[in-house]
Amino acid sequence: MSVTPRRLRVLAALAAVALASACATFDEQPAPESWQPNVPLTPQAAPSPDTGEGGASGGGRENQSAAPIPPPDGCTDFNPAVLGTCLDTVVAVAALPGDGSNPTALVGERKTGRVLLVRKGSKPAVFATIPVDPAGDGGLTGLALSPNYAEDQLVFAYVTTPTDNRVVRIAPNDSAKPVLTGIPRGAVGNRGSLAQDHRGALLLATGSAGSATAADDPASLAGKVLRINGEGKAADGNPTKGNAIIATGLQSVGGICATLDGSQTWVTDRTPAADLLYRVTPGKPLTSPAWRWPDRPGASGCAATPQLVWVAMSTAGHLQNLPQAPDGSFTGKPQIALAAPDGFGKVDGLDLMTDQIAVGGTVNKGSGSSVSSDDRAVAILVQPQAGGGSTD
Repeated sequence: MSVTPRRLRVLAALAAVALASACATFDEQPAPESWQPNVPLTPQAAPSPDTGEGGASGGGRENQSAAPIPPPDGCTDFNPAVLGTCLDTVVAVAALPGDGSNPTALVGERKTGRVLLVRKGSKPAVFATIPVDPAGDGGLTGLALSPNYAEDQLVFAYVTTPTDNRVVRIAPNDSAKPVLTGIPRGAVGNRGSLAQDHRGALLLATGSAGSATAADDPASLAGKVLRINGEGKAADGNPTKGNAIIATGLQSVGGICATLDGSQTWVTDRTPAADLLYRVTPGKPLTSPAWRWPDRPGASGCAATPQLVWVAMSTAGHLQNLPQAPDGSFTGKPQIALAAPDGFGKVDGLDLMTDQIAVGGTVNKGSGSSVSSDDRAVAILVQPQAGGGSTD
């Protein structure tokens, strides 16, 4: 796949964003069993990022970005977009508030249950370790900040235990506390995803626990999209008062996301016939996908702006973006970005920080295509750009 001018602009913009934060420092990483946050998780305040658009019009920046990036050396990664290295199977990602100039996030390791704080130029710092059962596709698969994070500093996670799937809440200087339990678990279909809806509530997408009938059963929490508050109860404004379920019909969840203005919610699903992208309309079942991938590239985490929906493909090893028309429909073939050799391999978790920057996590370890610094947390430019991505 050739390196297009757009890709050069993307790399240049991410270099400007990441290098601006290279002087950040952290405390030393604590023991894995620690529940104590190592650094204050406060919103970042810094100048707006250099998006590289000047190079697009003047022709200079893209020509200045041809220098190759050295390969990783152990846990040292020279790619300026990399925020954290030597992680393990990063499915859950929650970007911290900020303007994108110094991307910072919490990332969750599916198999270990560790939640780590990542930022460019610093070692990943353990924020919490949650006991999980990673059998099959379970473990720590969802992570989200509280809708009132600036005030309460709470973090929510979706985890699999030996008996169920559940949502837990982590407060500063405290252990994880369950807030929603009893979500069915099975041999498969345990993966779930968490996100803010940016309207004051949390979105939770749950797998079917291997039962298609449970996914359509309004009495079961399996295979659903739920909208909940910080206590795990139905959020105010749901279609049915007191009922957390706002959509039914999921099988094997990839990810859930909402635009920062709260106007759109999207969820990805994996079925035996195709990977699917649904636009969630509260109160209606998920029966008509907005897009289908019959080749099943591993639709995973998503990030949505009013112009684009980005989907990480954890099997194919790239990202795809789907441009939206003003009426919300998709206007053409998804455009591929960050494919080999220019990408980071298999990206899974994804969370939007601003309408320009998202944070993603990779799942390369054990896949046969990992590098010494895998798995990694990375900053990804998702702003709309003329011409879209390359499909070469």
